Amino acid sequence: MNSVFDQATLAAVEAQLAHTDQLMSTSYAGDTGARQPVHTVYISADRYTQQLPARWGANALAAAGGTEGLAEIAATLGLREPERLGALVAAKLRGEPIEDLRLDFEDGYGNRSDAEEDAAALSAADAVAEAVAAGKAPAFIGIRFKSFDAATRARGIRTLDLFISRLVSHGSLPQGLRLTLPMVVTVAQVEAMVLLAEKLEQAHGLAEGSLRFEVQIETPQVIIAANGSLPAAQLIQAGAGRVSSLHYGTYDYSASLGVAAAYQSMEHPVADFAKDVLQVAVAGTGVELSDGSTNILPAGDPENMAEAWALHARLVRRHLERGIYQGWDLHENQLVTRYLATFSFFRENLAAATTRLRNYVHQIESAIMDEPATARALARYIHRGLACGAMEEEEVTAMAQISLAELEALALNRSHA
Repeated sequence: MNSVFDQATLAAVEAQLAHTDQLMSTSYAGDTGARQPVHTVYISADRYTQQLPARWGANALAAAGGTEGLAEIAATLGLREPERLGALVAAKLRGEPIEDLRLDFEDGYGNRSDAEEDAAALSAADAVAEAVAAGKAPAFIGIRFKSFDAATRARGIRTLDLFISRLVSHGSLPQGLRLTLPMVVTVAQVEAMVLLAEKLEQAHGLAEGSLRFEVQIETPQVIIAANGSLPAAQLIQAGAGRVSSLHYGTYDYSASLGVAAAYQSMEHPVADFAKDVLQVAVAGTGVELSDGSTNILPAGDPENMAEAWALHARLVRRHLERGIYQGWDLHENQLVTRYLATFSFFRENLAAATTRLRNYVHQIESAIMDEPATARALARYIHRGLACGAMEEEEVTAMAQISLAELEALALNRSHA
């Protein structure tokens, strides 16, 4: 039987879909597999020292009552394996209490004289470089400078310039450098940040694309623009490969929609709508997404601490279940429930996930027939759990009966030699 479609027809289809192929291979290249921190901690830029992460971890562990206290809190929260969680989180608080730290020159720093902020920007760069060299910096670290709003634009740009220029003078940029552009209102502000990044790279002999940045989503204008478009998706493309993450800002965003202060929350319907839009915008792009923070802090009397820990644990669990793997922490005691809730999320389905992955890899018949996309999701789930410390390599390889190299190849959709 003769084929209807000849080579000319197929060539015409190829030509017609060339743009689609290009779009999918560049704009929707998929998960990069790079480690995503489970949280971002914000502190005023002038408060940072090399000792701060260890101090936060020690204070959080003490507030919880040590390893046994962590287990008791886990049990009170209804988490499985409370003793195991207590031991794992205690080790995390001692070894890597903060995964991602942002030295803040915006809300957390406030408005000060130009001379004072200039000095603070240079001092922050020195402190970061020294901490990285000493092996005491978190895996991810950087600054949040002031927004590109007309009133603060020049100040924010100057702080960015001073920080990067001084940082480069110490040598190579830190591998985990993070820059945060806050209060974005239009795609044009992202385009302006791209221009600044290019200028800095050219001036300091940095490789093209070295300077990437996060965009904070704190205004309704980047969810739905005046013309009805969805700028959240557009700004990723306008970022020309430099946008690493979108961070939802709980309180500025809620306030901008008229939500009364008492009801502003990570779980308010307006927050969910915004994050739903952002989640769709980043899907398949390799750009990360972070939830915001809760300002109900576990401090003061024991009753308030218990209530705040319960709320924080529930909110962390909530965004993890929604497929958002990062949030903000504002207080050292929030590290307790950040890690208890996160580790519990990854551990409670570990047995089921490794069993399904083992059956898929070794083609063992079971009641569940997983497709390649589901196998990748299972592997990525385990991969994330390993990265943050919720699981240990030995238990994963023993349960899944695959090597870590095989796990990573599945998680990142790459071939394994």
